[in-house]
Amino acid sequence: MGGQRDLRDLGDGTRAVRAGLPDPVPYEPALPGPVFAAHYHLPGEPAGPYTYGRDENPTWTLLERAIGELEAPGEPVETVVFASGMAAISSVVFSQLGAGDAVVLPDDGYQALPLLRERLEAYGVEVRTAPTGGDAQLSVLDGARLLWLETPCNPGLDVCDVRRLVREAHAAGALVAVDNTLATPLGQRPLELGADFSVASDTKGMTGHGDLLLGHVTSRDPDLAAGVRRWRKIAGAIPGPMEAWLAHRSLATLPLRLDRACANALALAQALLTRDEVTGLRYPGLPGDPSYAVASGQMRRFGAVVSFVLPDRDRAERFLAGLRLVDDATSFGGVRSTAERRGRWGGDAVPEGFIRFSVGAEDPEDLIADVLRALSAAAR
Repeated sequence: MGGQRDLRDLGDGTRAVRAGLPDPVPYEPALPGPVFAAHYHLPGEPAGPYTYGRDENPTWTLLERAIGELEAPGEPVETVVFASGMAAISSVVFSQLGAGDAVVLPDDGYQALPLLRERLEAYGVEVRTAPTGGDAQLSVLDGARLLWLETPCNPGLDVCDVRRLVREAHAAGALVAVDNTLATPLGQRPLELGADFSVASDTKGMTGHGDLLLGHVTSRDPDLAAGVRRWRKIAGAIPGPMEAWLAHRSLATLPLRLDRACANALALAQALLTRDEVTGLRYPGLPGDPSYAVASGQMRRFGAVVSFVLPDRDRAERFLAGLRLVDDATSFGGVRSTAERRGRWGGDAVPEGFIRFSVGAEDPEDLIADVLRALSAAAR
């Protein structure tokens, strides 16, 4: 008989359905229900582990353990969960940067990053920006304390070479954080690529049902993780126990959801290639995409988001209005397909007809037929 299988060799599905579960207790559920507590009994000195509800919660502990097992299977890491993705992002930035430091951000990343820039500059932090594609952030790296990557970036879907950027950043004395929201740990593992922090909005693909706001930060370095955890305590950016429990429950289906969504996204991208009115089509998993070569070297799955451009705003809005199986909604990564004209929000440097399409778990034939029909109707 063979020896026991290394935990790092388990498949994604096996890992996801077991991630973070406590040891079995007879006549108790496999995943204990959420713990609603502001305070705990403290016999003697308050050594913990659970003392006060802003600091720790048993439900968070199980979720943090589960996410850590997905981020770096079989490796010692620390995960800290937050009330939202922006809380997770802020925890890294504000725990690591002070007046006089410099940070490098992508100029084509998440829409709220300019708001973060305003706060950082008000606190005396120098903020530099460059595009994600072509590893352009290297050009403004010199002397920075932190390099922030978002790959694939949202909404343009450019990809940067994480290994190369980490190597150069560490040589220059900078830490590296990767916003891994679009890929999830099953699509890309930033810590394995050398990053110091893997960060995500778990509102999106990680939980996948469009009913939670949540975020997390994972790091191999206990000191870096302690700084992030302390920032959560100070800011009070904590998730509710019910949200954390629902998120943990949702992780069990992550491989199923992601595999279906990624397969559907590739099929949709291939179908859109045949349409003359569609330009600027981007999907990192599409052979011929400008990011395909780099993405193939560091991503295990290419995500559920496809972007493309229709001729103008009116055409885009007619297309969205004509969809029957796709909701006109923001966010991405859910089991139900959504799409939106990103220009309606402002802040993204995209054409008026730019569409961000989050592909869900519908039958691909039904979804593609709906999209092609709506495209044809919008042209009339």
